[in-house]
Order: sequence, then C-alpha cells, then structure tokens
Amino acid sequence: MKKSELLVKYKHQLTLKNFSESTIRAYTNGLHLFLNYLNENNIKKVNSEHLSQFFYESKKANDYGYSMMKQLLASVKFLYHEVLKEPIDFDFNIKMKKPSTIPEVLSVEEVQRFLNTFTNLKHKSIFTLCYSAGLRVGEILNLKISDIDSNRMQIRIHQAKGKKDRYSLLSPKVLVLLRQYATEYNPKEYLFEGQNGGKYSSASIQNLMRKHRKLANIKKRATPHTLRHSFATHLLDSGTDIRFIQELLGHKHISTTQIYTHVTTRSVKEIQSPIENLQL
Repeated sequence: MKKSELLVKYKHQLTLKNFSESTIRAYTNGLHLFLNYLNENNIKKVNSEHLSQFFYESKKANDYGYSMMKQLLASVKFLYHEVLKEPIDFDFNIKMKKPSTIPEVLSVEEVQRFLNTFTNLKHKSIFTLCYSAGLRVGEILNLKISDIDSNRMQIRIHQAKGKKDRYSLLSPKVLVLLRQYATEYNPKEYLFEGQNGGKYSSASIQNLMRKHRKLANIKKRATPHTLRHSFATHLLDSGTDIRFIQELLGHKHISTTQIYTHVTTRSVKEIQSPIENLQL
C-alpha cells in the first residue's frame, strides 16, 4: 500500500473511532515518523525487532520524552491493530516511568499584574476568562456566545478533552467585562473571533502570553495553561473542596487534580516547624 493511501485509510479509521482533531493530528504525526524511519532504513517487511529498534532510537537518538513516546506507541499500535489488522509479535503496552513534575503556578499578585497589562478589551477578556474559569486554550477558542449562561452564572464547555461536556464558573466581574467586549466587538458565533470571522487563533494567544508575561515582569515560564493551573491552586488555597475543583477542570480521575496539592500554600502555612518548640 502506498504511503498516501495508508495515510488516508489511517485518518479515516481515526475519524470513524470518533477521535478528536488534535488526537488525529498527533497520531498522524507519529505515523509519519514511523513511515519515514522505515523508508530511511529500507525496511520492506516489519518485524518485532524493527519496531523495538524504532522506539529505542526515538528515545535515545531523538531524546523524545514521556509524552512523545506514549504518542508514538499509540500511533503505531493503532496502525497495526485498527488499520492493517495484521498480527505482529510486539507488546505496545510498554510501561514507561512517568516523570514526577509539579505545574508552574503564578501567585495571585502575579496574575493580577499580568491581566492589568492588557489594554485591548478582547485580549483582556480572553485571558481573564482563561484564569477565572480554569479553561484550556482549545476550550476558549471553541466557546460560542450561547455557551455563556448569565442566568445560571455558568459557562458550558462542549466536548472538551475526553469528549466530555462540563460547566465552569462565570464570575460576575467577568460577565461585566464580557458584555463590554461584546458591545465593542459584536462577535457573531464564536465568543472570540478572528478579524475575518471564525475561531480566534491559538498562535495569537500564545504570542500574546509571551508578550504580556514580559510586560508584567514575570520570570516564570508561564503559558496560557499556567493560568488554568493557577486557577485550581488558588481555589485550593482558599479552601475549595478538591472534588469540586475536579469537576470544574473536567478531570476524569481525582488523582489528576491532586497534583495541585503539591503546590498549594494553604496546607503548608498551617504546618509549624518543630524549631518553634525550641528555646533559642
């Protein structure tokens, strides 16, 4: 089968399985890497040794991290199990040790400083909403005007990560800002639209984040997703039950939300050092 034909069939099967557009892009990227490896090494008939060597070289030579390796494994596994349906003596379920990391979080003062650097009403609305509701960039871009429920003071997020709908908070303060923005920009369908209509650009949001992070003199490597991390951490700091935060963030497992317990200052402040019991 030609490469072009295989890619068409691969994407077709991913679509039938109801994978999201972002997942389809990630899987297709992994397939491209695998097919290029076969071509460069002139491999016509793939066996388990070829697969093992491909993943080994991806890790060692290209220094791919945990997420990229998981993506590659999933991409090639889907190719053999769901598209080619060819038996191959290889265990794709390689158990890799996941690196233990904690999210970068801005302080309340840093978030305020960052948001106050915006003079453009649309840009300020985007990032204020991102922080105030704990939204991902993709969720911000997909928001429609009808998703803002001012009666129930909620924001509906359609088919987010994991193909799930959920609700998040609509702050009264943010609602005032959004109404000012809507009056000035008059969006037609999506809450935030580009100059020619349609969804706003993800690249524009990333560029604005870098620009205004510098304007706010924030040294941390903050991204738009950092605002989501900060939202969750600040809720924990204020005593919000972690199960409510799990619902607001749309996490399937509570263990995912518990990562924020490692960065919250609330519990640490309540702990007294044993040195306080000493007479110095």
